[in-house]
Amino acid sequence: MEDASANKIFLRFFFIYIIFLVLGAVAVFGIISGQFLTEDKVTTDDIYKEEVLEPSRGSILAYDGSPLAVSIPVYELRWDSKVVADSTFNQGLDSLAMCMSGLFGDKTPAAYRRLLSTARAEGSRYKQIAPRTVDFGELEEIESFPIFRLGQFKGGLIVIKDSERINPYGTLGNRTIGSINAVGEGAGIEYTYDYKLRGKKGMQTVHRALGGEWIPVNGAPSVPAEDGEDIRTTIDVRIQEAAETELRNQLAMSDVFEGGTAIVMDVATGAVRGIANMFKLSNGSFDESYNYAFGHATEPGSTLKLASLMAMIEDGCITLDTEVDGGNGEWRYGGIRITDTHRGGYGKMTAKEAFEKSSNVAFAKMITESYGDDPAAYISRLHNMKLVEKLNLDIDGEAYAYILSPSDAAWSTSSLASLGYGYAVTLTPLHILTLYNAVANGGKMMRPYFIEDFERDGIPVETAGPSVVSGSICSKSTLRDVQEALRGVVENGTAKICNDPRYAIAGKTGTARVAINGRYEDENGYRHYQASFAGYFPADDPKYSCIVVLYTGPTKGNFYGATWAAPVFKRIADKIYASNPGWNAPLHASGMTPPDNPSIASGLAGAEGMPVDYLPMKSRPDTKGKGWISIDSGDETSSPLVSSLMIEKGIVPDVTDMGLKDALFLLENEGYQVSFSGSGRVVSQIPEAGTALAAGHKITLTLK
Repeated sequence: MEDASANKIFLRFFFIYIIFLVLGAVAVFGIISGQFLTEDKVTTDDIYKEEVLEPSRGSILAYDGSPLAVSIPVYELRWDSKVVADSTFNQGLDSLAMCMSGLFGDKTPAAYRRLLSTARAEGSRYKQIAPRTVDFGELEEIESFPIFRLGQFKGGLIVIKDSERINPYGTLGNRTIGSINAVGEGAGIEYTYDYKLRGKKGMQTVHRALGGEWIPVNGAPSVPAEDGEDIRTTIDVRIQEAAETELRNQLAMSDVFEGGTAIVMDVATGAVRGIANMFKLSNGSFDESYNYAFGHATEPGSTLKLASLMAMIEDGCITLDTEVDGGNGEWRYGGIRITDTHRGGYGKMTAKEAFEKSSNVAFAKMITESYGDDPAAYISRLHNMKLVEKLNLDIDGEAYAYILSPSDAAWSTSSLASLGYGYAVTLTPLHILTLYNAVANGGKMMRPYFIEDFERDGIPVETAGPSVVSGSICSKSTLRDVQEALRGVVENGTAKICNDPRYAIAGKTGTARVAINGRYEDENGYRHYQASFAGYFPADDPKYSCIVVLYTGPTKGNFYGATWAAPVFKRIADKIYASNPGWNAPLHASGMTPPDNPSIASGLAGAEGMPVDYLPMKSRPDTKGKGWISIDSGDETSSPLVSSLMIEKGIVPDVTDMGLKDALFLLENEGYQVSFSGSGRVVSQIPEAGTALAAGHKITLTLK
């Protein structure tokens, strides 16, 4: 019995030993497998990762530094419904729905309550809850709403930062400023210079902290993002506004117009100060969706008579006093019928009078008599004027200019006569304006351009600027003759509407039929016209050149440059004249003189400097091209002292003593939200200059 009991006890302990041995083996195997045989479920990628740092897109600026297109931070709102406790959701739902409805105004509180309840019932973890992106100020308000105020991990609010491109001047200059979409398609400056505006992405290593937040790893290699460059254009906001407003108003006067363009150029440099393109939409309004100015080449008509007159005088074929017979206003040549608009014709007249009256018959006769034996000589002369020279513009989209040549298959007996009054050649309005600008500029043809320089923090890093196409398009004597003829058009001819006793205008009207599918008139008698006027002002000392071209749809009526385009030119010129202090002597109150040491506001000194550069002072500081500066006016014994302002990302700049325009531009360009009170100059700012503050935060200014 004792042996049996002992055996039973031994067997029990043996089985227990075997069980523990097996359990131990399993535990050891599990440890070995976990360490060496099984992949970790938590990897270094769950703890560390490379984070891309997005750069800020550069701004597009007007000639004086005013912002035309800027990027501002915006935020998209999503919601993780599963992290919110039941009690928190039930208690705060009604209040949150009311707050959302009050802020966005697109839904009732009940609709927002349904939206949030449905998302929670579905277990949504990334629900879009706002109808649009919000700015920083709105985000701060939203983060104080019930439930959301608990943060991402208890309230579920997910904030995705993005940026939005805005134009502070609305639609002003839309076609020139342009756009670019997510796949790289676009137009204008935004598209052409995307590689400069977008900047370069950076990189930093981040690790997951307690609570799930990702923070940078100290000492780890990083590459900071390089913000895009700002682009300062040639556009003068006042001139751009004048061109767009007057063009749109004129087009709205007749339903037959399909669109038009107006371009204003600086005579001395070729800088485009204003460029408007208006295209009629289906609802009858106009927008800048089509590039007429330099993307649309047509036969220009009578504005090209300037080139014909210049060529014939330069080659010694005629003078302004050469007599030509316009007859009864009708002449057949080479199988075509050439007519003048004046019923009964102009009879005999001088070449100058033919130019002033814009006689097609006279110019067809003069050009065929001058070059009938050698048409190629005339074509060569036009090429020597650089008339169809590729302009190589600094914005994409230039259309192809072309002159029909005797070697072309399309050349016919009538082609030379057609060339004499502006047909058998296709040019864009900007090509025509470049020729007129050269006449205004003493014969020097300047290349039109839109970009002054590329900048960082207001300091130019690359200069574009003017360039010469041709040093001389004709002799000085020929130039004087054509300048006289252009002035005669306004004084005595078809553009008398532009004559003004305050300042002289010189230019030429143009009317042309536009060929559609190779025909100037369809089977029902409908035609397309373009009415134009090109010129410059003041004629005795030209500052600006300008062209206006209006395009009609199918019509049986007539639309002349003198009637439709010239008035637009005149109104644009009037606005420029009225706003240009250089054409009017400054007024001073009787018995008063400007102070020798005026108090000068801080601000941005561009390529043209600041107003202080033109004040009557004993000792004037040089501010041109110095960027953001402050000026100590000094006293009677000292000269004004110019100091550069330090502009550093993430550090609040000093805007005290600036006007509101400069202060807003600088702070908003650095990504800050700005509020202000008062008027005058900035006397205080909160936070103070030098404070470390990330983009998106608010700065409050007091002006006095």
